[in-house]
Amino acid sequence: MQILLLAAGFLVLVAISAASVLLVGKARGDSDWVIHSIEVENQTNALLLEVRRAESAARGYLLTSGPEFLTDYQDALAAIPPEIDRLESLTADNPSQQANISTLRDTIKTHLGRVARQVDAVKRGDTQGAAALLRTAATADTAETIQKLADAMLAEERRLFDLRRSNAEHTERLSSVVTITGSGLVVAFAGISIVLLRSSARARDKAEAALRDANLNLEATVDERTADLREANDEIQRFAYIVSHDLRSPLVNIMGFTSELEELRGHIFRRIAALSRPAATSPDAVVAVDAAPALDDTDRKLSQEFSEALSFIKSSIGKMDRLISAILNLTRAGRRQFDPVPIDTRQLIEGVVATVAHQAGEADARIEIGNLPNVISDRLALEQIFSNLIDNAIKYLKPDVPGAISIRGRTKLGFAIFEVADNGRGIDPRDHQRIFDLFRRAGAQDKPGQGIGLAHVRALVRRLGGTMAVNSELNSGSTFTITLPLHWTASNRNQDA
Repeated sequence: MQILLLAAGFLVLVAISAASVLLVGKARGDSDWVIHSIEVENQTNALLLEVRRAESAARGYLLTSGPEFLTDYQDALAAIPPEIDRLESLTADNPSQQANISTLRDTIKTHLGRVARQVDAVKRGDTQGAAALLRTAATADTAETIQKLADAMLAEERRLFDLRRSNAEHTERLSSVVTITGSGLVVAFAGISIVLLRSSARARDKAEAALRDANLNLEATVDERTADLREANDEIQRFAYIVSHDLRSPLVNIMGFTSELEELRGHIFRRIAALSRPAATSPDAVVAVDAAPALDDTDRKLSQEFSEALSFIKSSIGKMDRLISAILNLTRAGRRQFDPVPIDTRQLIEGVVATVAHQAGEADARIEIGNLPNVISDRLALEQIFSNLIDNAIKYLKPDVPGAISIRGRTKLGFAIFEVADNGRGIDPRDHQRIFDLFRRAGAQDKPGQGIGLAHVRALVRRLGGTMAVNSELNSGSTFTITLPLHWTASNRNQDA
């Protein structure tokens, strides 16, 4: 709601500003037209004044023949054409005024021509002729026509003046209405916003009070839940440990009895061979045969199948024993408390690489160590993480292709980002999550392993407060990315992970 009010207030301000700009421009234009009408009136009066000045100067010269009147007459006569031109320019927007000026120009020219003839007669000393011309001019109506035309023009400008002044007043009133209305709307929006803000403040205070009340028991609740989780985790680890021990006991018995069966196999099939032979004449003959029994084809095949079954049982027992050992190792690792210490990461990884140098040499693999940021973390956990990743990178290289493995790192926003990349056989994108599951493996199962290495690595990374991801395609190598905090400190969450 507050956002809508702010948006509405902003739109009102924009509208008021735009309307004010437009109305101010219109008011300025209306004022200019009002002033223009006044200028036209003044120019018309100035023209009439110059015409009357010329007439007065000419009459004075006729009466006195004084040179000062002649000079005044000539000055007025010279000023009249520019005055007419200026008046014509000012009224260029009004066709009716242009027609009046055209008539006025001709009338003034005619009238001043008569006055000029009178002045010329006086200059020649023809006083009688000048008097006759003066009487003739008196009977003419040019002066009256000039006055009428000037009055018509003044009347037109007064009409335009009234109209333009009315428009200007209307614009000013409209501008005032827009300003007052906009200001009222802004004040109204401001008032509503204040009411809403106060309401929001009250709601926020109420929510904060409720949050404080909830936080009073939050720490106790978190401690209780943490204790429950720790107890459940310990119970799971104890269960895994007990189950592993309980499984190992019958497994040892199975292994023992299997070994006994393997020893009995020779005796059993020697007996079978002896019984399959034709009966001898004396018991001593059976004993002689027993020393080197010969089996027929059926019994020989049965003996081979018996050996294969025992071999399969022993292989399965060995695999089960390795899985039980892996579970025990996981439970021991889960119980171990991490100890954060400053770690020279490059030195740590160089040590890991040194331990796998023999395998790397046999695989014709080159391991390159780039820039690595130092961290504060658990040393043993980091050794296990990088040992597993580097060992896997060597194990799953392409055959008959020189291996290239690189370990590099960088920092970002308080985290260290490590990448272990290889040019090996890669991992199908569909198996990217599968490889982190316990006892799950991807691709061809042609390498030894129980499928717990990456699951253990991811568990360690999570306990260290980090994340792990893989980017890989089949036959295009793999890149494992590990993100760890630069400065890790032990916490209940990490210990219980």
